[in-house]
Amino acid sequence: MSDRPSTPLLDTIHMPADLRRLRPEQLRQVADELRAEMISAVSVTGGHLGAGLGVVELTTAVHYVFDTPNDVLIWDVGHQAYPHKILTGRRDRIRTLRQGGGLSGFTKRSESDYDSFGAAHSSTSISAALGFAVANKLSGKPGKAIAIIGDGAMSAGMAYEAMNNAEAAGNRLIVILNDNDMSIAPPVGGLSAYLAWLVSSKPFLSIRDIAKRIARRLPRPLHDAARKSDEFARGMAMGGTLFEQLGFYYVGPIDGHNLDHLIPVLENVRDASEGPILIHVVTQKGKGYAPAEASADKYHGVQKFDVVSGKQDKGPAGPPAYQNVFADQLIREAQTDERICAITAAMPSGTGIDRFARAFPERTFDVGIAEQHAVTFAAGLAAQGMKPFCAIYSTFLQRAYDQVVHDVAIQNLPVRFAMDRAGLVGADGATHAGSFDLAYLCTLPNMVVMAAADEAELTHMVHTMAAYDRGPIAVRYPRGSGTGVAIPEAPQLLEIGKGRMVREGKTVAILSLGTRLEEALKAADRLEAQGLTTSVADLRFAKPLDEALIRKLLTSHEVAITVEEGAIGGFGAHVLTLASDEGLIDAGLKLRTLRLPDIFQDQDKPERQYAQAGLDADGILAAVLTALRHNHVAALRDVV
Repeated sequence: MSDRPSTPLLDTIHMPADLRRLRPEQLRQVADELRAEMISAVSVTGGHLGAGLGVVELTTAVHYVFDTPNDVLIWDVGHQAYPHKILTGRRDRIRTLRQGGGLSGFTKRSESDYDSFGAAHSSTSISAALGFAVANKLSGKPGKAIAIIGDGAMSAGMAYEAMNNAEAAGNRLIVILNDNDMSIAPPVGGLSAYLAWLVSSKPFLSIRDIAKRIARRLPRPLHDAARKSDEFARGMAMGGTLFEQLGFYYVGPIDGHNLDHLIPVLENVRDASEGPILIHVVTQKGKGYAPAEASADKYHGVQKFDVVSGKQDKGPAGPPAYQNVFADQLIREAQTDERICAITAAMPSGTGIDRFARAFPERTFDVGIAEQHAVTFAAGLAAQGMKPFCAIYSTFLQRAYDQVVHDVAIQNLPVRFAMDRAGLVGADGATHAGSFDLAYLCTLPNMVVMAAADEAELTHMVHTMAAYDRGPIAVRYPRGSGTGVAIPEAPQLLEIGKGRMVREGKTVAILSLGTRLEEALKAADRLEAQGLTTSVADLRFAKPLDEALIRKLLTSHEVAITVEEGAIGGFGAHVLTLASDEGLIDAGLKLRTLRLPDIFQDQDKPERQYAQAGLDADGILAAVLTALRHNHVAALRDVV
């Protein structure tokens, strides 16, 4: 018979303080129940599964050993934070993950005191933890700061910039390197665990401290030799030489799924006077769920799925995803132009560059989580006559803005930017929304900025980018599937800065940029039903503007509305500037700009997000009717 209690241990844990009342030998059961709970929840909500499965034991151990939230725990990116949320008072809401009004899919300061720092973009955890640790040091608070960062996030330079300054924190800073890109092999077995425990123990650290004090009294050459021999010996045995050079005391590697190894090492590190300390933990992404373990991406991001079979609910087949439309046209361009190459920053499948890589592996470059490097690398390629397409999510390109300005725009180099996930992105919420690219790119001299209204337009724009060599050019397009329009076999070469009329009318003009065109046409139908003839234009270019078309529309309609999937400062702002500069706004014209609201919108279904933003057909219609009523009231006032 089983010795397990009838009540699951997880049911008794409401906060980490409850976890810390358990005996160490009970933690294995907690971890097993935590893994099962996470699988069950994500099967209902979808989300990031594999990363969280890989850190179940590590999450349990850290909350057991450290006094969270007084000891600050900071997760890098946050993909792996679902088990953390379950253990920190949010289990009753875990099936609201990534839903409107529910839990964020990432850590979020406003959600819990245990989410000490918000995360969703990579490689920020060590810098933030260093800030917490130094603040505690300066204010005399006892708490430590623990950063948990994945091996993929270590490809970003920011992580090393932080480590290079970490000495200021002393033993208040602990970095746990979650290495999930290698299998658990003999180097992380019993001997390695023993060595990790030994070098993190008080006796070893005390002897080492004594030796260091003695060495300081030696002549400088002998002192330096003693320091180097200590670091070299431990580095040879345990792989930590690089981190030692950056000022960290290295412990590891240890098996991140073995609680008997993790708990003693974490306790030693918690109590150590040495610091800062880096613990190298090896885990397996997708651990404990066979379909995830067998998957190539370890179920990194999943739809709702059946727990038993692991089969994901992909929904009915629909139009191709925008990233695949982009990639397929890029492949066609590369077949006739050997100068075309593609760059991605750790997002090959998300950007479609994986498809290009299968066709042209030698012309494909995945630089890792290093957007700044990606942009300047592309600039170097362009300067040497290549045609680089830099495919980066809109929200991630923000991280390389200085490089876009300094290394590309000022030098007028023909780098092609493909900005996926433009506009609102649904379940990933504010951190991943592509809200600002129109504002931050359209302000740059030399830059050409396009927005695709549908799959056919994206095909035309990729073809146009391939042919454009006069400077940098960018195209933005949303996440997900297109509208279902036919993709042209022979794409058009678009005239730079020229839009197109989609519908002709006389009273209302809707100037649309991007995929809001479909909603603009719906609004036009409803306006027509009320006797208000409506023109609809797809401007195609946010920069340069089609000034002739805008001038014509503003001077021949009673109301003009701009519509875009971007924040204030983008397309609408540039139209207003043009109208102001040229005196196009007179007493008879009402010009309104519809754009994303000046807030960070939380996660929800995209259609609900756009409705909240007033960028659906209802919102466009309401804006037009409000402007018309204002016109008529003003006219009556003038008559009186």
